[in-house]
Amino acid sequence: MYTIKKAEFICCAAWESQWPAGDEPEFIMAGRSNVGKSSFINTITHTEGLAKVSSTPGKTRTLNFFNVNDELRLVDVPGYGYAKVPPKIIAQFGEMFETYVTKRKNLRALILLVDYRHPPKDDDLTMYDYAKYYKIPVIVVATKEDKLKRNDLKKNEKIIKDDLGFDEEHDVFIRFSSLKKVGVEQVWEEILKLCH
Repeated sequence: MYTIKKAEFICCAAWESQWPAGDEPEFIMAGRSNVGKSSFINTITHTEGLAKVSSTPGKTRTLNFFNVNDELRLVDVPGYGYAKVPPKIIAQFGEMFETYVTKRKNLRALILLVDYRHPPKDDDLTMYDYAKYYKIPVIVVATKEDKLKRNDLKKNEKIIKDDLGFDEEHDVFIRFSSLKKVGVEQVWEEILKLCH
């Protein structure tokens, strides 16, 4: 079990010049605005309130960097699929994201959060395809596992994987629940494998 001795917010960066220095491995997290990304970050780092749960979904418009144990960083991407954000801001963010993904040597994987209860949305499919295009490993984390009936787990997993065109050979699927702490150990196992 990976022990969290330190988890802290480092900075939010709108430009490449603001990215933190150092070569610690980084894991970028993406998902729709209401998928439970802040809860995911707080749960896996055992640090309540590390990632703020916004009352306005999709409000974050920067890359948010978190330091874990001075060994690696989690990088939170704005939640997508939120209609009230002006197109200009979406375009600016798209550019910032692309710059990060194509230039950042520290990047090890994309953690793609999807809602276990529903088929992936177009934005999720785009994000997955985007990572595959740039040959970035993907850890698909299906959140809100506790809200599903037992016999729906396998069925919904198959739907999500089929829709994404999931690459069984290179990518990983993790069932996750912030409430029951399901999947936390597996998330760290996969992250640590990719750190070396």
